[in-house]
Amino acid sequence: MAETTQRKREVFVTKNELSVALAKYTAHLSVKFCKEKGIFTVVLSRCGLIDCLGKLLESPYKESVEWSKWHVFWVDMNVCSHEDQNSNYKLAMDGFISKVGIPKESIYAIDKQCASDGDAERCATLYEECLRNLVKEKILPLCPNGQYPQFDLQLQGMGPDGHMASLFPERPQIKVTDKWVTHITDSPKPPPRRITLTLPVINSSLYNLMAVCDDHTDQCARSIADIFKNNNLALPAAHLAAQVEQMWYLDKAAASLL
Repeated sequence: MAETTQRKREVFVTKNELSVALAKYTAHLSVKFCKEKGIFTVVLSRCGLIDCLGKLLESPYKESVEWSKWHVFWVDMNVCSHEDQNSNYKLAMDGFISKVGIPKESIYAIDKQCASDGDAERCATLYEECLRNLVKEKILPLCPNGQYPQFDLQLQGMGPDGHMASLFPERPQIKVTDKWVTHITDSPKPPPRRITLTLPVINSSLYNLMAVCDDHTDQCARSIADIFKNNNLALPAAHLAAQVEQMWYLDKAAASLL
């Protein structure tokens, strides 16, 4: 884990309270970066996270956030048609993006044709090419070491087994450092084909927020405790870091063993 940041955590009684805090946190950073550099780069995660972003669709945020300055990415995406019910793109578009004024050209999804073809490796290659082009266009800066792109805010979720993005325990993707985007064809959680940002890219973000909510399983609580108490690096989420701030938002069930 990066030495520049430590894990901070907040525990919320209800999902609604967590969602309110998440909206406030995201809107604050949107204001900060839009003011400082004129754009805000945001990386989205999977279904539970999109649900929690719903408060941004309410006042005062829906009217006050400068949506036209947002650039939206995904930390991982299922390799399937954009119209498939398993599509991260469809989920985010239907539940959040289509309801605000983010320009279509500022939404960077998995390649539509490759995703429909199920070619995970090609999808990963094209997504990395997209990111590299955005670095050339000065939409994305490189982190201080010059190796990886640097997003402003990354919004993550964690699975009960301690996975984040599509970096799973006992899978080789967690060790990839020579790519910005990699792929997996045997995900232990369906669907099996996915692409994912690699760990160095994830940890190059300025702000990383991990939200764990509505996963009322003993395994999830044990994974959280193992990360915070033991820093068990066998769990991919234990490797989460950030250049400025690493924040964890937990509901009571997730934090019950801390």
